[in-house]
Amino acid sequence: MRVAVMTAGSRGDVAPYTGLGHALAQAGHQVTLVTHARFAPLAAAAGVGFHALPVDPLAELRSARGQALHRSTTGAGKLLRVIALARSAVGRTAEDLLAAARTSDVLLLSSSLGPLGHAIAEGLGLPSIGVYLQPLAATAEFAPPVTGTRSWGAVGNRLAGRAVNAAVDGIFADSARALQDRLGLPRHRSHTARRARERQDWPVYHGFSPLVVQRPHDWRPGLRIAGYWWPHDPPQAQLPDRLSDFLSAGPPPVFVGLGSATVPDPERLSRTVVRALRAAGLRGVIQRGWSELACEDDDMLTIDEMPHQLLFPHMAAAVHHAGAGTTAAALRAGIPAVPLPVQFDAAFWAARLTALGVAPTAIPLRRLTAQALTAALVQATTDPSYTRRAQALAARIRQEDGTGPVLAAVNRLGSPARPAPAD
Repeated sequence: MRVAVMTAGSRGDVAPYTGLGHALAQAGHQVTLVTHARFAPLAAAAGVGFHALPVDPLAELRSARGQALHRSTTGAGKLLRVIALARSAVGRTAEDLLAAARTSDVLLLSSSLGPLGHAIAEGLGLPSIGVYLQPLAATAEFAPPVTGTRSWGAVGNRLAGRAVNAAVDGIFADSARALQDRLGLPRHRSHTARRARERQDWPVYHGFSPLVVQRPHDWRPGLRIAGYWWPHDPPQAQLPDRLSDFLSAGPPPVFVGLGSATVPDPERLSRTVVRALRAAGLRGVIQRGWSELACEDDDMLTIDEMPHQLLFPHMAAAVHHAGAGTTAAALRAGIPAVPLPVQFDAAFWAARLTALGVAPTAIPLRRLTAQALTAALVQATTDPSYTRRAQALAARIRQEDGTGPVLAAVNRLGSPARPAPAD
């Protein structure tokens, strides 16, 4: 079958789908990753096709709207600003999403494009499956992950979950209505479309381990937890000589990276991190990322993009922004973490790391001090219980096959490739 995997966002919102897409391609499907043009090399390395979306997420984060995210100090405030940012960008992606769907037999939709992708699938008469990286369906068991807040109790959690989903649906409302008009469909309000998906038990597979987040008991049957989808790294990938030399020159260092998060003062943050590492008596490998962190010295090395699967097993611990992808990579490697949650679902994943006993504490980035980071690093790297728990959990996670359930679901659709629908 011709399978389009559609996603939008930062690298962490894209990389897991390269592993999922590679597995589908190995099983004989013709896979196309549909996402931002800057991630085309990831698709090529995974051996899948590529269809570019016009929006550049880094440029959006560096725009005036994106910079306003830095001024938000609450999860709700950040959510409102990112909704405004996304609403301004989503209309520019609709035409390319529709074009990619016209040459596909089935659509796999990330949460960042789910409502719009589902409207396209409905208009073209295509089957679709949700492939989400976060547990976004409303539940009594925890607050919506994207709000970055603690539990409000069973009733509050469910109400908040529904409110967040309604707000997300609103991002796509105008584009969905335009598509409905173009494809000759009756107009539906966004909340009506969501209720219809729930009544039909639209299938959604979640790309994280049930050992990390258990399936909520009040979810509908079609919401399943599959296991992690690991980014596809070329088998010939190796650490560069400069990094290998640094690793061999001393004890295992600590990784520090904020992934695709951006910060207002990279130099100040870099100084804080280095001061904490040195106070803890640790060497550091600092990933530049979109935060532009950097320090070069005998005990500090700055690197650019590097497959976590190659790098993390050499680390004593990982200091990271608690994005879903980096969280998963550290768990897979079996190393302790010190999460510095920045925004959205990061606080949720950071809380899971501390609850699992593989992180001593979480330090929100906006409250980071060298003293607090030093204390957490000393605890994570000198108390062997964190490493023991991390390694035991990693051994179980590595036994899971997250791609298998999605592949089985696609195979069950079972129809041969058919001509692209007419306009």
